[in-house]
Amino acid sequence: MTDTDIASTAQKEIGWLYSTQLFGIKLGLDNVHRLLGEMGLPAAGQKFIHVAGTNGKGSTCAFIHSILREAGVNAGLFTSPHLIHFGERIRDAERMITPQEIATGISRLRERVAGWDPHPTFFELALALALEWFSQRGNPWVVLETGLGGRLDATNAITPAVSVITPIGWDHMEMLGDTLAKIAGEKAGIIKPGVPVVTQRQSAEALDVIERAARDLNAPLTIVEAPLEGAFGLAGPHQRWNAAMAVAALRAVGFELEEDLIQRGLREVSWPARFQRVGDHLVIDGAHNPDAARVLVETWQETFPQQKAQVIFGGVAGKDTCAVLREMEPIIASLALTPINSPRTLTVEKLRELWEGLGLAPRPVTMHSSIADALQAVDGRCPTLIAGSLYLAGEALALLEDKPQAFERSAQ
Repeated sequence: MTDTDIASTAQKEIGWLYSTQLFGIKLGLDNVHRLLGEMGLPAAGQKFIHVAGTNGKGSTCAFIHSILREAGVNAGLFTSPHLIHFGERIRDAERMITPQEIATGISRLRERVAGWDPHPTFFELALALALEWFSQRGNPWVVLETGLGGRLDATNAITPAVSVITPIGWDHMEMLGDTLAKIAGEKAGIIKPGVPVVTQRQSAEALDVIERAARDLNAPLTIVEAPLEGAFGLAGPHQRWNAAMAVAALRAVGFELEEDLIQRGLREVSWPARFQRVGDHLVIDGAHNPDAARVLVETWQETFPQQKAQVIFGGVAGKDTCAVLREMEPIIASLALTPINSPRTLTVEKLRELWEGLGLAPRPVTMHSSIADALQAVDGRCPTLIAGSLYLAGEALALLEDKPQAFERSAQ
């Protein structure tokens, strides 16, 4: 089979997988337990680090994975969403899953679940594909990022060696609850009897829920009280906390790591679209909720003191876009609004309506047909920030890498 044939087959199978997004997001574990049980997953002897939270969970997973790689451990890593293409979601220390492996794995899954009612969701199928690949690769450890919430997220079908809960804030309230206590209850649902838990200083409301859940399940709890210092591969004060969480999680499962190895792992980490610098004057960040926008502003002000940003902004339905824009307001010099290549995109007209409805100090606002159009319109000599959604960040990265055709449109 030629490379072209492999790519064509992979796109056909991935197209089917994306089509399952039409089934929506269905929280619950019955289907995933059935699917993994029939597939004999996870592999016997594999150990898992399970990470939930509102913000920082992807970066924390990346730090853990990078440190394990420096320690010579070929760990699996399952994250979401992808930025450019699906394969980014499933990787180990050596490589990503290949298009041919994706095509073969999805084909088997499609045959297995034909006729199921209810049909497995996109995320359940992606998790099964990942766990099968990790089993085939013989990864001794796997780092799992939750998709949504925790208690009813498909990843919660796994019993981990340690549960990690990053900062909890306001996001997905329509599914997780309208108070921090309710949201924290969903995130704390990943805590298992007797399994160590690592978290950090949280709001009193969220921390109380985590502490109570850990106590009720006799799960030893570590609360990280201070950020780490050092030279990290990810920018921003919040990343020092994520790094501290990563190290605490590895120590909780018994890794005795030398300090220079830890520092190498923290320094060599790669996690795109988290205050990612592209040249001297462009930053890409996937901040899409109020807390993420707040730390984005802190990082911008630390990196570009006394300078505001030309902001290219796009958003998707279901997010508190008004709150994100309000948090970002202190660093906005001008605002270029763009749609996102996603079925969930907000129109530029809606974005402008939301911005103007905030009643903030006026500044130049332009509307564009695409991220490419918006990038052409900015002044390349002034600092520019692309923000508002990880989907927008991925689309921008594909464009900047001169691979726009590689961008895979996704709703989850």
